Amino acid sequence: MADGVAIGAAPLVETTGLGVRRGGHWLIHDIDLTVARGEIVTVIGPNGGGKTTLVKALLGIITPDAGRVHHASGLRAGYVPQRIEINRVLPLNVERLMTVTFKAPRADVEAALAETGVAELIDQPVQTLSGGEFQRVMLARALLRRPDLLVLDEPVQGVDYAGEAALYDLISDIRSRRDVGVLMVSHDLHVVMRATDRVICLNAHVCCTGAPQTVTRDAEYQRLFGPKAATAYAVYEHHHDHHHDVHGNVVGADGGHHHHHHPQDGAGAGEPRR
Repeated sequence: MADGVAIGAAPLVETTGLGVRRGGHWLIHDIDLTVARGEIVTVIGPNGGGKTTLVKALLGIITPDAGRVHHASGLRAGYVPQRIEINRVLPLNVERLMTVTFKAPRADVEAALAETGVAELIDQPVQTLSGGEFQRVMLARALLRRPDLLVLDEPVQGVDYAGEAALYDLISDIRSRRDVGVLMVSHDLHVVMRATDRVICLNAHVCCTGAPQTVTRDAEYQRLFGPKAATAYAVYEHHHDHHHDVHGNVVGADGGHHHHHHPQDGAGAGEPRR
């Protein structure tokens, strides 16, 4: 890890003038970014805008060609990558997936899975999991490392609309319960806006940054995502008087189940994200 002061006294991670160059052009350049403990920072942007490149440079998976990355001293990071290749022929259950790169006793695996709401899946074959179950297992896998910083690259991919809201609620709860920092990559301009403290709009460089309600009014944001994007925050800016269960269904204050319906999404709650 890079030089830094003790965790808690400074940002968990900070980039200054960060740049990555490939094939004669900059994938990302001049990136200044910080993530503090207890903060959820979400990076949004168009496909090819450099979001995954930024994450990999920040974690040291790739070496930047410009700028610096500073980590707090002793930083532990938990990472959920955008893609993980699973050989569907080989037998692989959830416990094995959880411990293939980080050894942990079964009790710790069970506790991490319980925290993400899927403890009953510990012996299930990975190939049988739904998109939402798989993402919750991957989140639990990151939590096994007892991280100070969670780095989540598209953590709701393959999840239906109802499950999206539940996952974002879970990430917010983990942030509060564990007092971790969260850096999250997302292409979603709706649900994510109420689940984050700060948004960074990335298109090779930082186009705009700030609180969600500020970013959605920015001209560059609206130019990238279209005129309807300006309403994304307003649509979801509401006080929650309910929680979501594992499947994304709303559990009201009375304990009963209700169904979220966001007609402007243009898809039903059971339709998978692409």
